Amino acid sequence: MSWIVLVVSGCLEAVWATALSRSEGLSKLGPSVVFLVAMTLSMIGLGWAMRELPVGTSYAVWVGIGASLTVIVAMISGEEPISIAKIACLVAIVSGVVGLKVLH
Repeated sequence: MSWIVLVVSGCLEAVWATALSRSEGLSKLGPSVVFLVAMTLSMIGLGWAMRELPVGTSYAVWVGIGASLTVIVAMISGEEPISIAKIACLVAIVSGVVGLKVLH
């Protein structure tokens, strides 16, 4: 169950990072509310998962999922250019996250 919560929390990290970007410095109400709610839930989930999982593994998986999904969303929305090098780096991040899960 801790792994499921951790993965969901990592996804919520991508939600809050994207919402923060779209809030224009927390000046737009809608994205600002999404940012605050998603960030709160993401942190609660990360903390909950850390009760059973090692801190280093938990944090690396959480950040890896969040960072990867944030870049993917930005690429899909056109805010970030797509390149083979960026895709290769995302594959490396995801491979590292999977490796941490397998080695746990």
